[in-house]
Amino acid sequence: MRKTLKKFSVILGGLVLAMSMTACSEEKKQESTSIATDSDTVVEMANQVADEDVPQLEGYTLLWHDEFNGDTLNEEIWNKELREPGWTNSELQEYTDSSENIFIRDGRLVLKAKKTTDENGADYYTSGKVQTQNKQDFMYGKVVVSAKVPEGQGLWPAAWMMPTNEAFYGQWPKCGEIDIMEVLGNQTNIAYGTIHYGEPHAEQQGIYTLENGTFADDFHEFSVEWEPGEMRFYIDGNLYHTVNDWFSAYSGQPEKEYPAPFNQTFFVQLNLAVGGTWPGNPDETTDFEKAEYEIDYVRVYQKPEYDTNVTKPEKVFREPLEDGNLVYNGDFSEAEALDDEDNWFFLLFEGGEGSASIEDGTMIIKSQNAGTVDYSVQLVQPTLPMYQGSKYKLTFDACASEERDMIVCVSAPTAGWIRYLADTELTLSTEWQTYTYEFEMTEKDDNNGRLEFNMGNNGSIADIYIKNVRIEEITE
Repeated sequence: MRKTLKKFSVILGGLVLAMSMTACSEEKKQESTSIATDSDTVVEMANQVADEDVPQLEGYTLLWHDEFNGDTLNEEIWNKELREPGWTNSELQEYTDSSENIFIRDGRLVLKAKKTTDENGADYYTSGKVQTQNKQDFMYGKVVVSAKVPEGQGLWPAAWMMPTNEAFYGQWPKCGEIDIMEVLGNQTNIAYGTIHYGEPHAEQQGIYTLENGTFADDFHEFSVEWEPGEMRFYIDGNLYHTVNDWFSAYSGQPEKEYPAPFNQTFFVQLNLAVGGTWPGNPDETTDFEKAEYEIDYVRVYQKPEYDTNVTKPEKVFREPLEDGNLVYNGDFSEAEALDDEDNWFFLLFEGGEGSASIEDGTMIIKSQNAGTVDYSVQLVQPTLPMYQGSKYKLTFDACASEERDMIVCVSAPTAGWIRYLADTELTLSTEWQTYTYEFEMTEKDDNNGRLEFNMGNNGSIADIYIKNVRIEEITE
């Protein structure tokens, strides 16, 4: 890496900086202790709102911003990205530069998805994507996006960041990705903030759920504070996700020096996808007349300097209980809140409706709607310690109010959602039965294994009862 980066500002241009970084050895030890920025060199942008009229943040200097108060998209800041359908994530849309897909209205950028037909009469979708690559690239800072998302099955608005030079540490995911905001159009009360990195692919995701209303009802402010050794994600000023442990590596090779890959210039992207592997495709309920992703402003701030002398934090592994059980409160002897990640955590996704409670040493799950995916109704215990080469045994007792299926697994939410215990379907009867499964952990040590009971989308909403949950290491 470069030994020093002084007076760093956007006036350098992301391409020039990326080229100079590529010319240096990736393995060279970084000796600098800070990155200084020069507020005098911040580029003046063609905004209708002057820099001094944009809210200032204590400890930060405004690096660049767009309030979208002109008549057209400011192409000194933004590029219109063109992509064919299916370019990534099995998405359906073509990204165009059409004024029907990308336009300014009432001081806001609008990315609009449209449904048409192709020459064969099949459904065809277009949408808009803009990004700042080689125009407004920067390293470290606070990115603030005020946006209102569309509602509708298959719509997928996002505000995210990618590196200027994706090849520097290797193609995705080795290069790194910062997702400031993603919302699924069929569940617009939930927003996600995520980073992707590594090989094998790893990710860390925070989830923020509105107590009232949705992100489609009004504008909300999504932001990330990106620093050399930590990222913090906020919605409307509320901190909901902090990450400081990541890596970049080629498969089977040593990891690059921390904080790679997030120690290079990135750029901002805004897009409205249609369909794809995560949200699923549109259906007859999707109203494309209202398929508009509105952005009120984008503001990027930077501190005068950043300490780059950071070290990767050591992983902390949760200790087993005295009896060797890795599952805390596995006998359900303690009442606890089930809406946080302390011990047990009850979750609903993709149309799932239900509740969970602990009564007389038993976890009781009642469903009103099974949702559209197997994890629509889900009970989990996170932060399980999983060690490479170790063997484990899972046991639990379960029954149901009538015969029905359930899926159990041990997953890796921060290691690409791989499975340590494969998804295993079992049929519950009205009588208590004991279930036992053994598995061997062959991946990298993981302090965030997750036991999952998935009870959605299986043709039944019968009540489920679980007790005496236990995971123990059985390595000889």
